[in-house]
Amino acid sequence: MKVNCCERHVELALDVIVDEWETAPIMDKLQTEGDLSTACEYCRNVAAYLVGN
Repeated sequence: MKVNCCERHVELALDVIVDEWETAPIMDKLQTEGDLSTACEYCRNVAAYLVGN
């Protein structure tokens, strides 16, 4: 499971991963290149992190 999230929702994404998988999540900082952007899965702002297991 992987969750794209903005800085505002990173704690929520970490909690979701820990609750579902009961393991420490891996958190990667996303790099913005050009006009491509990924949306936060909670608010649709630009995602800053990819949180997964």
